[in-house]
Amino acid sequence: MNSRSIIGRLFGENKENQQPTDSQTGNIELGVENQMSIEGFSALVKSIVFLQKVVQARLDHHFGKTNEFVQPEFSFNNDDSVFARYVIDHKLNVEEFILLLLALAPHTHPDLFSDLIKNHLPKGGDFPEFGGVRGQNYRGIMPTGETVLFVLAGMNLDHRFQLMHWFNSQECLPFATGLVSFDGSKDQEPEMSARLILTPEKVTEFITGNRWKPAYSGQFPAALLTTDMDWDDLILAPATHRELSMIKYWLDHHANLDADPKLGRRTKPGFRALFHGPPGTGKTLTAALLGKLFDLDVYRIDLSMIVSKYIGETEKNLQYIFDKATHKNWILFFDEADALFGKRTNVQSSHDRFANQEVSYLLQKVEDHDGLVILATNFKSNLDQAFMRRFQGVVSFAMPDARERKLLWNNALPIHPALAPDLNIDQLAQQYEISGAAIVNILQMSALKALSESRAITHTDLMEGLHREFAKEGRTL
Repeated sequence: MNSRSIIGRLFGENKENQQPTDSQTGNIELGVENQMSIEGFSALVKSIVFLQKVVQARLDHHFGKTNEFVQPEFSFNNDDSVFARYVIDHKLNVEEFILLLLALAPHTHPDLFSDLIKNHLPKGGDFPEFGGVRGQNYRGIMPTGETVLFVLAGMNLDHRFQLMHWFNSQECLPFATGLVSFDGSKDQEPEMSARLILTPEKVTEFITGNRWKPAYSGQFPAALLTTDMDWDDLILAPATHRELSMIKYWLDHHANLDADPKLGRRTKPGFRALFHGPPGTGKTLTAALLGKLFDLDVYRIDLSMIVSKYIGETEKNLQYIFDKATHKNWILFFDEADALFGKRTNVQSSHDRFANQEVSYLLQKVEDHDGLVILATNFKSNLDQAFMRRFQGVVSFAMPDARERKLLWNNALPIHPALAPDLNIDQLAQQYEISGAAIVNILQMSALKALSESRAITHTDLMEGLHREFAKEGRTL
């Protein structure tokens, strides 16, 4: 059994002489059943019942009803739920499993701890050893660090100290990955008095089975970017596709690379890519399609809500975005990124100094992020050159050539209304240099006009559309 086995003990099975005592969580057998139990309980329900028994056993020992703490038997129920898959895929050991359940308990069983304690303290009274706090609206007991220590170690100080060290190590998966955390003690109170919290996305996923998606708000100014198109619909130059392949390689294999004992220690987390090129050439669409191809959420950052004229506010706003995105496997997409990551200037005033500090801070946050960050700009030269070395991928989106324009026209042609017989799409593609987004605009407006008049799309419709698109860019046919 390896150190991450679901039947492992604290710190794994590498210590051959390690034996469970009555003050340790012991050698509980968390074997995995492939079928639902006879009772039909889900993995989550059975796990919460198990937690209830663990807490009961710890209380019985603490109040002298038993001579030693005996871990209840438990067989994990693999019902292929999000919760079950997380526990099995991450090979949680017993302590991590109980830690996860303690953080999840207030969201599933508000009276779990209160009822168990009441059995031993029927007249009420303080029970500081157990820890726990009550919320403003939530009237049950919310576990704290003290609760975790008590359930896992009782009042054995040596074991409690081991656990406190474990919480802050990379060996404790729930803490190391940010799945659970302490919300911070107040007024110099002991660290273990802080509340144990589970990330809201995992609460939603474990209980409902649905992926949590943050709503666009002033605090989280980022909108989910989606598309109905598929990767095969993306018409780009071969050189652009080659550069995009490097991003796809990273999304496919970065976990293996990060785990490499030599190269993994020398590379920074995450991947940073720059998309640059004229408007309408597919930068935003490509970001959305990368998310769709790898089943990852893509969030388009609203820079109008991020950038602030007040000193320090831009950094704070961006910090919140990156904090939320840590360990989420999201793709962060910054469109028109030069507004945020522009060139630093010569310092001639305090405003220039603060502006340069802001850019430096932003560059560092992007470089330290553990996921894929895509910056898009129409003008590559507007970005600070110090940031260019931080990109692993620089992808140029050029205006489509005649061959690509022909594909773009033909792929976007509507089925209804029909095209007039004399319409020559090949000629239009050959003659007029225009972006893919502009081609879609032309066909959309031409189709609407033809539908309103119950007729086919004509050459005149498309030429009128071409005139409008050229005029937007200050060009003439």
